[in-house]
Amino acid sequence: MSGQNGRSFSSRQHPCENCPLRPLPVFREFEKQELAYVSKFKKGELAVDKGATVLVEGSHSAHLYTVLSGWAFRYKLLSDGRRQILNYSMPGDLIGLQGSVMGEMQHSIEALSPMLLCVFERENLHELYRNHPDLAYDITWLASREERMLDENLLSIGRRTALERTAYLIAFIASRAAIVGLNGKAPVQIPITQQHVADTLGLSLVHTNKTIRKLIDRKLIVWRDGGCEVVEREALKDLARWEGLSEGRRPLI
Repeated sequence: MSGQNGRSFSSRQHPCENCPLRPLPVFREFEKQELAYVSKFKKGELAVDKGATVLVEGSHSAHLYTVLSGWAFRYKLLSDGRRQILNYSMPGDLIGLQGSVMGEMQHSIEALSPMLLCVFERENLHELYRNHPDLAYDITWLASREERMLDENLLSIGRRTALERTAYLIAFIASRAAIVGLNGKAPVQIPITQQHVADTLGLSLVHTNKTIRKLIDRKLIVWRDGGCEVVEREALKDLARWEGLSEGRRPLI
């Protein structure tokens, strides 16, 4: 099956009925008819290499995606190439919805690791809203959740100190990753560089390096070539004055 930009969609390695994410307690159960529709809505799966661009700002994508496995980040660029990372995407997240509303993507998405995406045709979204109001509500809920996360991130950038906002960012990502089972029962390892942290928090790379060193010295994290290993997530939350996630069970499309 052919995808955008010459990408090839594979057949379904993971039928919706046997989705590896559905058993996770964080996701609400589908009604029988909802599962049947989502299974029909899904057109295939797309494997994405680390570093590949999934969606490009200004483009018109024919597809929406749900992250089945892997990590990504959303970002915008200034005309001189400076980058602001907006948020991070993990299994269960719906990406590309903005293009359905705005007509074109207002941000880009890049894979932080190899990814597997469930592919949905954007043109069928109207049928979902027309005939499946509960699923339509789920999509609205997911969009609202994204807004809430951005509110928290903006608060962090605007009011937390550099040390607090770095602790918050790592605790925030690690908490989300743990909920969806990334790394299983092992300590969460976030596949980011210090440049990713700098571009998320609006700090210079030098300032970011010094701040991360303070977290390492406090034995809250370990920084490796593959990214950040979180050692003391609760202590990071305390340092950031962040109460943590409290969203309960959530939808999965």
